[in-house]
Amino acid sequence: MTWRQRFDIGWRLFRPFTLTASLVPVFVGSGLAWAMGYARIGLFIAFLIASVLIQSATNMFNEYFDYKRGLDTEDMVGISGTIVRDGVAPKTVLRLGWLCIAIAVLLGVYICASTTWIIALVGIACMAVAYLYSGGPYPLAYTPFGELAAATAMGPTIVLLAFYLETGFIDGKAALVSIPIGLLIGSILLGNNIRDMDQDKVGGRRTIAILIGRHRGRILLATVFAVSYLMVIALVLWKDITPWALLVILAAPSAIFPTRQFFRFTEPAKLHSAVKGTSGHLLRFGGLMFVAFLVSVWVR
Repeated sequence: MTWRQRFDIGWRLFRPFTLTASLVPVFVGSGLAWAMGYARIGLFIAFLIASVLIQSATNMFNEYFDYKRGLDTEDMVGISGTIVRDGVAPKTVLRLGWLCIAIAVLLGVYICASTTWIIALVGIACMAVAYLYSGGPYPLAYTPFGELAAATAMGPTIVLLAFYLETGFIDGKAALVSIPIGLLIGSILLGNNIRDMDQDKVGGRRTIAILIGRHRGRILLATVFAVSYLMVIALVLWKDITPWALLVILAAPSAIFPTRQFFRFTEPAKLHSAVKGTSGHLLRFGGLMFVAFLVSVWVR
């Protein structure tokens, strides 16, 4: 096997298209703090890396435990497939996941030493969700609470932590800004579960998509997109955030594409681009919000 092939397998193991869920909340929380005149770049970089590592560990645990439970097969769409397609040893994937957690813990020690050790409690909770999402006797991914747990841990929690690390306090503005980010992170998992719902039923999962059905799941996904934009518009009208935040409206077309795909198709292979579209939409939405916060500083 060439180094290029090894790199490709390792890269897929991280499921890079999902990492927007760990990158965007850090940038949004930090961007809001920078717009308010606070900046601690060292902590920002450390927290950004730790966030990505915890997300990566979650993906690796998911790969390992879904394989062990027989849910992943070579024909499955959307999985990284390093175990079932590329022959990577399951224990190697599990160990890599724990290595990501270990590095994140070391970064967490630096972050806590620079701020407060209370953050360690939040970090432990986030890492517990990373493991329990797929691991343990009752994985969150097999229940209707998977989207909610991930959206909370990767959305408001990370946004507020990023904001706190920069400012040393939490306020209502940061909490409100975190909600649409959490909703859009949840939309990635919801879209994933709509795509995989037939296979998930066979594997014993009881996700939201399975409980409410495909059509209601599609409507819920479209509603999540709409509510996210309406919240930003409302925050601007209430003068809680800069009017530049309306730049996020430019991301709306990237929400329309996956929505149409989910309403049009049911086959997993045809919906994979739609699931990637939900992740791309989060990146555009969050990226434009980050840019809006920076612009608000430049035009003062």
